[in-house]
Amino acid sequence: MEQKNQTTVTEFLLLSFTKQVELRYLLFVVFLAMYLMNLLGNGTMILVIGGNSQLHTPMYFLLCNLSFVDMCFTSVIVPKLLSILISDKKTISFSECFSQLYFFTVFTTTDCMLLAIMAYDRYVAICNPLQYITIMNKNICLSMSTAAVIIGLLNALLYTLLTSRLSFCDSNKIQHFFCDVPPLIKLSCTGTSIIELVIFTEGSLIVVLPFLIILISYIHIITAILKITSTGGRHKTFSTCSSHLTVVALYYGTLIFMYFRPSSSYSLEKDKITSVVYTVLSPMLNPFIYSLRNKDVKMALWRALQRKLCFSRGIQ
Repeated sequence: MEQKNQTTVTEFLLLSFTKQVELRYLLFVVFLAMYLMNLLGNGTMILVIGGNSQLHTPMYFLLCNLSFVDMCFTSVIVPKLLSILISDKKTISFSECFSQLYFFTVFTTTDCMLLAIMAYDRYVAICNPLQYITIMNKNICLSMSTAAVIIGLLNALLYTLLTSRLSFCDSNKIQHFFCDVPPLIKLSCTGTSIIELVIFTEGSLIVVLPFLIILISYIHIITAILKITSTGGRHKTFSTCSSHLTVVALYYGTLIFMYFRPSSSYSLEKDKITSVVYTVLSPMLNPFIYSLRNKDVKMALWRALQRKLCFSRGIQ
C-alpha cells in the first residue's frame, strides 16, 4: 500500500485563502511586504549585532541566532505561498511538500529551544549576576544553540517520516497554505490514531519542556525583581525581559492554540489565520519588538546609520 502511495501520489494541491483573483493579489502584496520586512528587520538585527563589539554578549548572540532562524522559518513558507497566490498553479510535489514540512518543523522546534535558552540567560543575568560570565560563556552558549538545532533536526525527522508513511488515496487537496501535520493527517485515508498519539506525545515534550523552563525562569526573575527596593531599579531590570516576554507570549500563545487542543475542535479555515501569526507575523515583529525596547540595540543601530550617512557624504 505504501509503495503504491509513493508512486501514485506525486503532488498535492494547496488551497490557500480565497479563489477571488482581486483578493489573492491583495494578499500577495500584504504577504510580500511582511516577508520583505522580516528579511530587512532580522537581517539588520544580525548585521548590527555582528558589527558592534559591545553587543558581543550571550544575550545578543542568542538574539542573533533567533533572527537568523526567523528568517529561515518564514522563507520555508512564504515564497511558496506567494507563488500560489499570484499564479493559477497551486500544486506542490510530494517531495517538496515533505521537505517543506521537515524544514518548517526544524525551525519551529529550534525557535522553541532558543526562546527557552534566552529565558535561562535572563534568569542567570538577574538572579546570579556575579556568576553570569562563568555560566553563560561563549562555549556554553554555542553548545546550547547547537543542541537546539540538533533537537530541531531530529524532531523534524520523526515528524516527516511518520507523516510521509500515511496513505493519500481519496483527495490530494490540502486545506492549508503550506504542508503541516494536521491538514495532512486529515487528508489521509488510513488510520492515523497511532501517528497522532506519537506526534502529540513527542510534540508535547518539545513544546512544553521549553515552556516550563521559561515559566520557571521568570518565576525566579519576578521574585528577584520584587526584592529590589527602588522603583527605578525594578523598572530597569524588568525592561531587559519585557521584549522576550512579548515574543514568548505571541509565539507560544498561537503555537499552543494550534497544536494542543482536541482534534475535534480543529477548524482548518480558522487555523490558516492562526498559522499566519506564528509563521509570518511573529518572525516579522520580533526584531522590531527587541530593537524598540532595547536601548543598546537602538544606539548601535543609530551609530550604524550615522556611519552610513557619513560614508555616503564622503563619496559625494
